[in-house]
Amino acid sequence: MKKIAAVLLISGLSLLAACGKSDPTPAAKPASASTSIVVGLDDNFPPMGFRDANNQLVGFDIDMAKEAAQRLGLTVDFKPIDWSAKEAELNGKRVDVLWNGLTITEDRKKNISFTAPYMTNHQIVIVTEKSPIQTKADLAGRIVGAQDGSSAVDAIKKEAAVAASLKELKSFGDNVTALMDLSAGRLDAVVVDEVVGRYLASKRAGEYRILTENFGTEDYGVGVRKDDGELLDKLNKTLASMKQDGTAARIATQWFGADITK
Repeated sequence: MKKIAAVLLISGLSLLAACGKSDPTPAAKPASASTSIVVGLDDNFPPMGFRDANNQLVGFDIDMAKEAAQRLGLTVDFKPIDWSAKEAELNGKRVDVLWNGLTITEDRKKNISFTAPYMTNHQIVIVTEKSPIQTKADLAGRIVGAQDGSSAVDAIKKEAAVAASLKELKSFGDNVTALMDLSAGRLDAVVVDEVVGRYLASKRAGEYRILTENFGTEDYGVGVRKDDGELLDKLNKTLASMKQDGTAARIATQWFGADITK
C-alpha cells in the first residue's frame, strides 16, 4: 500500500507541475509576416489622403499604397489616426506603416525607419490675395498657423530669427481648418506642405497667394517600425519597381497633372 501511495503521490505532483507550466505566449507577428497591412494616415490631408464627397478615402498616397499592397500580395486597411501621435501609433503596433506625406527628418529617424524618398516637397507660406506680406521677414509680429505635429512646425522653428519674430505660432489639427482661419482673418499666414497647399489653394482661385520664399526642401517617405526590416525592404523594392515601370508617374499625373515623384 505504501508503494502504491508513493506512486500516486509522485504522479499527482508531476501532474500539478505540468499544469503549473504555462505555454509561452506566441510573439506578435511583424507586419511583413501578415497577409494584410494597416496604413496610418491623416484623412484630411488632400491630395495625399482625404475623404471625397461620398466619404471614401482617396488621394495620391492612397493609390500608391493600394498598388504597393497589391504587388506584395497583401490586403490594405487605412486607419485615420491623430497625426500628432503618429509615431506612438506606429510603435504601439496599432498601424503597420505611416503613409501620408510623411517628411523624412533626423528626429523622426531616431524612432522609426523610412523607405527611400518617393517625392520632394517644400514648406510654403500661404497668405490671402490682398495680404501685404511678401517675404518671410514680413511675418514679424504676425499670427502664423501650421498643422500640429507636422514638419511645417519644425521648419519654422529651424529658422530661429523668423520664429522668434512671430506674434504667435498657432497649431491646428489639420491644414483645411488652418486655411479657413486664414480666410476668416484669424491668421496672417499658413505654412504647409507644398503639394497640399497648392492643391487646396487651387480649389479657391483668387483667394490665396503663395510667397516666393519658402521654409526649405524636404523628402517624403513611408514610415516603418525599426524592428520590421523585412517589410521595409519589400516596400523599397516595390516602390522602385513602381517608379521603373511608370506606375508612380501615372498616379502622380492623375493627382498633380505631372510626374512629381522622386
